[in-house]
Amino acid sequence: MATTPPTRSPELRKDPVTNRWVIFSPARAKRPSDFKSKSPENPNNNSSSCPFCIGNEHQCAPEIFRVPPDPNWKLRVIENLYPALSRKLDHPNGLNDDSSSELSGLGWVVAGFGFHDVVIETPVHSVQLSDLYPSEIGDVLIAYKRRIEQIKQFDTIKYIQVFKNHGASAGASMSHSHSQMLSLPIVPPSVSTRLNSMKEHFNQTGKCSLCQVQSKDLLINETSHFFSIAPYASSFPFEIWIIPRDHSSHFDELDNKKAVDLGGLLKLILKKMALQLNNPPFNFMIHTSPIQVTDSELPYSHWFLQIIPQLTGVGGFELGSGCYINPVFPDDAAKILRELNVPI
Repeated sequence: MATTPPTRSPELRKDPVTNRWVIFSPARAKRPSDFKSKSPENPNNNSSSCPFCIGNEHQCAPEIFRVPPDPNWKLRVIENLYPALSRKLDHPNGLNDDSSSELSGLGWVVAGFGFHDVVIETPVHSVQLSDLYPSEIGDVLIAYKRRIEQIKQFDTIKYIQVFKNHGASAGASMSHSHSQMLSLPIVPPSVSTRLNSMKEHFNQTGKCSLCQVQSKDLLINETSHFFSIAPYASSFPFEIWIIPRDHSSHFDELDNKKAVDLGGLLKLILKKMALQLNNPPFNFMIHTSPIQVTDSELPYSHWFLQIIPQLTGVGGFELGSGCYINPVFPDDAAKILRELNVPI
C-alpha cells in the first residue's frame, strides 16, 4: 500500500534579488507534480482577420523595422496601436530629453512621453515562440537589443521593459505570438528595489547575488552561456529564471552567439513548462539595468529573464502585504522540470 510522503513544514524566505518575503506553505496544495493549468492556452488559429499575420501589415500601426527587410519577413517591430505612453509629445530639442517632473497637490507628475512597441515574433498565426528554431528565437532577442539601442538616444527614457504575455488570462489581447517593449521616463519602483537589494547583498558579501546563485538543487537546465533555475524564494509556483553565466548588467550587451544559445534554452524551458503544466498562460519579463546606471552599480547589477506560469491567483494578502504564498518549494519544482524529457 502506497504511503503519502511527509508534508514539508511552512517556511519564510527572503529573496536577495527582489527583496521580497515569500511564505512556502506546501500543505495548502496538492503534490508539486500534480500542478496543472486549469485554463490551458489554446491559440485561436483564425488568421484571416489577424493584423499580425503576413499580408495584413496594412491593418497594423506603423512599422519600425522588419527582419529581413523584404516582403517575406520573419519578424516585425511595430508601434502599439493602443500605446500606454505617447511618442509624439513635443520637447524643445527634438530628442524629448526634458525629464522634469512637477509636484502637484496630490503627488509627482511626469509628462507621459515614452515608446510602446510590439515585436511580432513570427509571420504565421499558428506558430508560437517555442515552435521556432533557437536561431529564430535568437533573432527575436536581437530585435529587442536593436530596438533598445535605438531608444537609448532619447535621454528622457530611463528604463525599457521587455515582456511577453502568452494567453488571455496572462494579459494577451492577441493570440498571434508577440511580445512588447515599454520605454519609460522613470525607473520603476520594483527596479530600484531590485538594485538596492542586490547592492545590499554585494556590500555584505562582495559578490553579485546572481553570480552566486548556481545551486544544484535549484538548477533546471544549463548551456554554455546561461543557466535556468527555480529561484530560492520563488513568488509563484514553477517560477523560472534564466541567468547569464558571465556577469552582465545590460540585456543589450547580448551578442548573436549568446542570443542563439539563450534561444535554445528558452525554447527548452517553454516546452517543459507546457508539457508539465498543461500549456499554461504565462508571462516573461527581462529584468535589466536602467539605461543610465552608474559605473559603481555595474558590479552588482545582473540581468535575467523571469518566466511566471499562471497557475495561482493573487489575493488580498499578497496585494496588502507585498508577501506571496507559494505552495511549491523551488527545489521540488526544479527537480520535476530538470528530470522531464521533452522532444525538441
